[in-house]
This record gives sequence, C-alpha cells and structure tokens, in this order.
Amino acid sequence: MGTARGAWSEGEETMLRIYAVLLELIGRLRSWVRALERRDADLGRQCRRALSSAALNIAEGSYSRGGNRGLRYHTALGSIREAQACFEVGEALGYVGALDAELKAQFDHVIGTLVRLVGGR
Repeated sequence: MGTARGAWSEGEETMLRIYAVLLELIGRLRSWVRALERRDADLGRQCRRALSSAALNIAEGSYSRGGNRGLRYHTALGSIREAQACFEVGEALGYVGALDAELKAQFDHVIGTLVRLVGGR
C-alpha cells in the first residue's frame, strides 16, 4: 500500500483510520454483544447487525465516489449510533452495565469522525 497511500485524499485516509478504530471497538464489544444476546436475543442481534452495518458501509464508502460516498458514510453513522443505543437500552433494562469510559470514547470518536465527513447532517 506504500505508493498508493500518497495518492489517497485526506478523507480516504481518515476513513481508513476510522475503519480500523471501529473494528477494534467491535472486537472490544464482543462480550457486551453476547451479554445482550443472553438477555434479549432480538436486541443482541440488532446490535450485532448495526455494528456490522457500520463497518461495511465505511468500507464501501471508502471506495465509492461522489454522492454515494456520503450516503454510505451517513448510513454508517446511523448504524453506529443505533449500536450505541442498543447498549443504552440494554443498560436501562438492566441487561448490561454502563459502557466504560474508554468504550464510550471510542464510540464518540467514530461518531464524531462520521459527523464531520457527512457535513454535520
């Protein structure tokens, strides 16, 4: 990837970095998703789908052009916020405890990056 990397735009490099951050977050959330699934299979599945959707849309957007890129990033933003809401609902229902500060910060980092990339929409 060495020579091609210099040809990428700033937005593409940002997305590649945020994709790696999101994959790390998903890995760290694995046991949390399982805990949701044990208490509420539907909520756990929805959370898993939302996390997967966020990653897949970021990846797709990284190789899209024009308006399609923005649409993929906007969808990823909705999906990552949906996943975060699954944990908030799980906490409210007593299924899981509150996410720790580091996990919340990772969510905020991914969400903030996507908000900037879609123009705050």
